[in-house]
Amino acid sequence: MTVNMLFLACALGGYILGSIPFGLVLTRLAGYGDIRKIGSGNIGATNVLRTGNKTLALLTVLLDAFKAGFASYIALKVLPADEFYIFGFSTTINVFGALLAGACGVLGHMFPIWLKFKGGKGVSSAFGWILVMSYPIALTALVVWLVMAFIFRYSSLAALTAAVSLPFVAFFELPPVYTAFYSIVALLVVLKHHTNITRLFKGEESKISFKKKK
Repeated sequence: MTVNMLFLACALGGYILGSIPFGLVLTRLAGYGDIRKIGSGNIGATNVLRTGNKTLALLTVLLDAFKAGFASYIALKVLPADEFYIFGFSTTINVFGALLAGACGVLGHMFPIWLKFKGGKGVSSAFGWILVMSYPIALTALVVWLVMAFIFRYSSLAALTAAVSLPFVAFFELPPVYTAFYSIVALLVVLKHHTNITRLFKGEESKISFKKKK
């Protein structure tokens, strides 16, 4: 199999895994109906939390993170570690394949084929992917998210801040190929939050609530 075919397999495999809408599946199994008809209509963990079921929201986070992270992990372990050049930058086949698989996993979550390409914001999936590829960077982004969420109680603002900070941290700590992938995904995360950004400016964005609904 040629290198291009290997990368195509990584991209397709990552996308298919990422397209599994765990938030939608779990809420239906738990008897909450269609999560797309609750709160913001998003299939991600933040909207699942609006059902009042913290366990279900946590499980959604873990599974959404797992799918992109698992795709990148498999590529990292299975593909050869031969040197590979892309746009003049040196990396290895397995690292590039893992970055590609994980990025496509995030894309799958954002634009799942099963839901007419209307998916989540990609935050949890991106975290799982980056955790596998460069865990110190992922932990830094998590700290940024937690601090912003604790201070302002806006999940969207915390996610946007973490996403924007990610490429800058990667630029100083990682090879250029990582920064390129992280920058593209960070931009997509920001774009997927366009309605949240509008609500934040209008003061209409919902805050994080940990109270259980009756």
